[in-house]
Amino acid sequence: MDSKLYSHPLFTQHAELLSPDERVSLSYRRAKLVVQTYRPGLSANDIQFCSPRYWEMMMDPICASDIAMFTILAAHVGLTIGTLSRHLKRRSDFRPLVERLLRFDAKEGTDSIAFNIETTATKTADGFILNTPREEAAKFMPASTPLFGIPKVALVMARLIVEDEDRGCRFFVVPICNEHEMYQGVRSTRLPPRSGTCPLDFSITSFDHVFLPPTAIVASDIHNLAAPARGLESWWDEIWRIQLGTLAVPAPWVSALKSVAFIGGTYSSWRCILGKNNRPTPILSFRTQQWPVAHATATGLVMDTWYPVIVRQALEQKDPRIRHALSVIAKTTICRHFQRCVSEVSERCGAQGTFDQNYLARIENDGKGVIIAEGDILTLCIRLFSERTSTYFNTLGGNHRSEAFNSVILPQSQAVIEAIGQALAYSEAVRAGVPQPILDVYQCAAVRQDPAWYSEERHLSRAQQRVQDDKALTTFLPGLSTYLDQLSIEKYVTAPIVSDAAWKAYLPDLPSYDGHAYYSDWSESSPMLAML
Repeated sequence: MDSKLYSHPLFTQHAELLSPDERVSLSYRRAKLVVQTYRPGLSANDIQFCSPRYWEMMMDPICASDIAMFTILAAHVGLTIGTLSRHLKRRSDFRPLVERLLRFDAKEGTDSIAFNIETTATKTADGFILNTPREEAAKFMPASTPLFGIPKVALVMARLIVEDEDRGCRFFVVPICNEHEMYQGVRSTRLPPRSGTCPLDFSITSFDHVFLPPTAIVASDIHNLAAPARGLESWWDEIWRIQLGTLAVPAPWVSALKSVAFIGGTYSSWRCILGKNNRPTPILSFRTQQWPVAHATATGLVMDTWYPVIVRQALEQKDPRIRHALSVIAKTTICRHFQRCVSEVSERCGAQGTFDQNYLARIENDGKGVIIAEGDILTLCIRLFSERTSTYFNTLGGNHRSEAFNSVILPQSQAVIEAIGQALAYSEAVRAGVPQPILDVYQCAAVRQDPAWYSEERHLSRAQQRVQDDKALTTFLPGLSTYLDQLSIEKYVTAPIVSDAAWKAYLPDLPSYDGHAYYSDWSESSPMLAML
């Protein structure tokens, strides 16, 4: 589906020229527009079971243009509506709230989640009392301020306390604020903006003995308050949408990677320096410029081919452990590819690559946020790698909780998971018929991640690796313009760096300053003249 959102006035506006709060407000309006655009045909059932319509929205390239907006969407739709959706058959009282959320009449999100959470919800005769026991137990990073005229409700995870007994972690529906102010007992402390990113009103949120009705607990049976037989398994069941969130958060980074490749490729093609005999020479003629462009373009095309496939494969799994493993592999591989490519391309675009309007520096900083969203990548890799290797390690008489395992094996976790992802992506690209020059550049990029291993185990010397790189680039470059077109991302790219014409069209929108001062107006005793 082509939503054509890229041509909507909310997305053609130059956000970099707005104040931080104006940008936050714009992100909320954009999120509402996206939800309303996909609302026909997008039901709670679609979100619960992650239908093609749901993935159309999450994979819309427009999401990569504003990561604050995508953060709102991921929490609002993927986590919150998704979490509530599986209870709707037995909790008809949730339906009005879910309908409001689908219309974006209210904004909702989930709080920070951990198994050892300290916030408590204590059962009383007529409901629950939600309380944050100490400052250090406050919820970190939900966008919970009342500053942007949006009523907010949250799914807050708390420890259920019944008759002084800890009954495990549960979600509770908690009103946070109306259009103007916080509800009584709820405090939101707004955090400063994250450096160089699309701003959002991230906050620290705490609760001071907030009363909740019995229906606030997120459960199919509100009367079943028994302690779970297996606490950790029950907790994982409560946060079941996190696995799907881990799978969904890489979606905009595939589009972002393609945008980075397109920006870097087109800029390098037209930007010239004076060469021999003062003749203009495109910077793309230099090998040092060619590799970052080719690397990003080939990787973008391979990830674009592979990501929808691994999403489908993960959703087909009946074993949630395998689904989670595939989700971790997808997130790790895509996000780490993105981080390497954007850093290379941004640097090769010089000063232009550091400005907000040209996308590269901003999206690189925004990328740091996705690393920790829905599970920190390194932590996810350690957990998955430990699960996959502990059995084998124990057959050797070892202990996966030993210091040796911690010191020697665990540091390799991410590299191994990423290598698995690269192999899966390459295999899918071959099966899909991706042109050989793209495959060859992608293969060279994978080798560059561990050149020593290929030298030791495949007897591919450093010199041979460089020759392989050179051959791949030589074959790839004649088709570069075609490959940039195949990224299918141009209409989503607003960076004026892509052409001289785009820059000249952008320049009049920037503030300019003129005056009528004359140097002769200054006397020799002028303080300004003395300073000069």
